[in-house]
Amino acid sequence: MNEDGGFLSRWSRRKAQVREGQDVPAEPPAAAVVPAVDAAPVAEAPPPVPAPLVAEPQPPAEPPPTLEQARSLTPASDFSRFVARDVDPAVKNTALKKLFADPQFNVMDGLDTYIDDYGQPDPIPASMLRKMVQSQVLGLFRDEEEAAAAPAAATPAKETPDEDAAVRLQPDDAAGRGDARAPEPGAGEDPGRLG
Repeated sequence: MNEDGGFLSRWSRRKAQVREGQDVPAEPPAAAVVPAVDAAPVAEAPPPVPAPLVAEPQPPAEPPPTLEQARSLTPASDFSRFVARDVDPAVKNTALKKLFADPQFNVMDGLDTYIDDYGQPDPIPASMLRKMVQSQVLGLFRDEEEAAAAPAAATPAKETPDEDAAVRLQPDDAAGRGDARAPEPGAGEDPGRLG
């Protein structure tokens, strides 16, 4: 801290001076602190290597591979020439198709997520499905349950002979009436006659 106080006290004083209309002196810029650097001995740079006076002959550049060369590749061939930057994309694709047609590159590792055929059903076992509440709500096994209950209800109990056959009621037409239906109330009365 300097002799004027801390930052906040200087700021407060300047603010009060501005409020009173006094001229505020410009704040001197803070001095930049430069860290001290230890002087270390500087190693001398190695002397430059003289360039050869005669340039070494460069081997002639190979022409880029052709489509016919890519088609004649075998799995034992060197594919590095065919995937260089200056090779035509059609030649590169043909070479890569030849490379990946080799059976060693056609082995599934089992880590592919979506390799299964999800068009084929993978049903839940029936024993587990019967226990699910949804199958009961949807009535998936209602037909089977009714079929299992129906034979028990369909087999009549041991028939007992009808001991009171003479007491049984006979139909109305057996009593001599032609119409088996009961007459409607008020059907035989005169419509003009009241009460």
